[in-house]
Amino acid sequence: MEKQTLIEFGKHIRDMRKKANLSQEDLALSAGLDRSYIGGIERGERNVSLLNLKKLAIALGITMSELLNYELDSEGKC
Repeated sequence: MEKQTLIEFGKHIRDMRKKANLSQEDLALSAGLDRSYIGGIERGERNVSLLNLKKLAIALGITMSELLNYELDSEGKC
């Protein structure tokens, strides 16, 4: 269950990043994070801290509630 939650959140981050027309590197630079960390989040390998969630939301131009409010459809997309 926990791993699945990380995987689903990672897919959501990837979708949000792509909607913003950002590469992993662009998002990482904007958020002040490492590109490999962004990749780890998107693959469901990272459990993101509250402070890094805030950085990601700011970098994506959305609120934290928008960042955390998602549901995946049958194809695994938001």
